[in-house]
Amino acid sequence: MLMGISLLTNYRFDMWSYYGAKTNIIKLYPKPKFQKIIEPFAGTARYSLMYYENDILLMDKYEVICKIWWWLQQCSEKDVLSLTRIKEGENINNFNFDCEEARLLMGFVIGFGFKTPRDLAIPRARHRPNSQNYTLKRIASNLFKIRHWKIIHGSYEQLLNEPATWFIDPPYQFGGEHYKESNKKIDFTHLAQWCIEREGQVIVCENTKAKWLNFKPMTCQFTLTGKQSEAIWSNQVTAFDNEQGVLF
Repeated sequence: MLMGISLLTNYRFDMWSYYGAKTNIIKLYPKPKFQKIIEPFAGTARYSLMYYENDILLMDKYEVICKIWWWLQQCSEKDVLSLTRIKEGENINNFNFDCEEARLLMGFVIGFGFKTPRDLAIPRARHRPNSQNYTLKRIASNLFKIRHWKIIHGSYEQLLNEPATWFIDPPYQFGGEHYKESNKKIDFTHLAQWCIEREGQVIVCENTKAKWLNFKPMTCQFTLTGKQSEAIWSNQVTAFDNEQGVLF
């Protein structure tokens, strides 16, 4: 591992920024009780990164997400750190990349929290000129964690039911319309029953507006769309069952 990079892994359980990611609250979720962790709506897999040594299975319906994960599994730190930095207002399509996956990743890096890769770098590229460097160093420092993971492009219904820790973070019923593979494509009645039927430990993420499971308030976080009250459902006892979540 490159010197100076490893320290970045001590407090951040993420790779690149993505809409709806739980970077600031991921430590609040229950620890896995099974060696295998399955994330059917993987995104940038904050939960799995925190317990990366486990047997990890990611699935995502958005092929772009899978392509980036597959590419990163094969990358060296040098491959990531040598990616072109994009200045504010520059169009990423005017630069040459070795492959489509590298361009897609940088589209997220310059977009900070967007739902799809961007073509133009946002003002953050000017106000925080080192943010791309920090992000790419963080990604490079995390590559060793994901070599053994299994990553599948597909929809949650395709997954076999097996004993595992299921970390289920779908596009939210209210607010999840912004994803490329959005909540408009989800039958929440079906998803609720599917979650209940999973074997092992089940952790489901939502916000407090959702009613498709008996969600418990957890905490609040500030997102690109404002303050959001996060909620949790689990088939096992959690710290949020008998006390009110902190809604500040």
